[in-house]
Amino acid sequence: MNTCLTPLPVEDPDGDQRWMSIHNRFVSETREKDAEVVFIGDSIIQALQHTDIWNDWFVPMHCLNFGIHRDQLQNVLWRVQNGELDNIKPKVVVLHVGTNNHGNTPEEIIEGIIEIINTIKEKLSNTYIVVPTLLPRGQHPNPLRTRILQVNDLIKSKVSQLPKVEIVPIENGFIQPDGTISHHDMYDYLLLTNSGSRKAFEPVYEMLQQLLSEGEVEKELTPTE
Repeated sequence: MNTCLTPLPVEDPDGDQRWMSIHNRFVSETREKDAEVVFIGDSIIQALQHTDIWNDWFVPMHCLNFGIHRDQLQNVLWRVQNGELDNIKPKVVVLHVGTNNHGNTPEEIIEGIIEIINTIKEKLSNTYIVVPTLLPRGQHPNPLRTRILQVNDLIKSKVSQLPKVEIVPIENGFIQPDGTISHHDMYDYLLLTNSGSRKAFEPVYEMLQQLLSEGEVEKELTPTE
């Protein structure tokens, strides 16, 4: 059984209900704010809002950030099914999740990504979905990097075929010639620094500019009564 396909809230080992509180805050934000773009996913997305480029690039686009540290595919699937996209109609959803599914095969991870995409489409049929590839992790070569490479190959071959889904490669330029990742790009060899965020998410920013401007052009070309 592919655990990525079973929606699951995160357990509460600390007893403070933080994960559910964050989810409930996200649901509240959808009732209070209009968003052109929603970022949803794991710690890569969560940490993005604490970088300079979030304020410089993405805040002016009216973006919401629904990233939660350590989330796996089944957790994001549960969140999408339980209100985080129910009260808004963004033009674009940016989905980044899968790097924390250590116990799943690349094929299972892809099935999980596609399941989330299909769930988003059920709720937001006219919304574009942007899927950045997964980033390498760990200072030195390791089995998780190999798995991520396999996942990214499948993203580019299978997920890219889905309608209104745009794949954005963001993993290039992080692995140095000697196979290491620099702490200047990822301060803990997973989460991005300001400069690493700029390197990774500039292609996402460019894709969002393109998709949002296309929407404006279509609006301008629509005849008025």
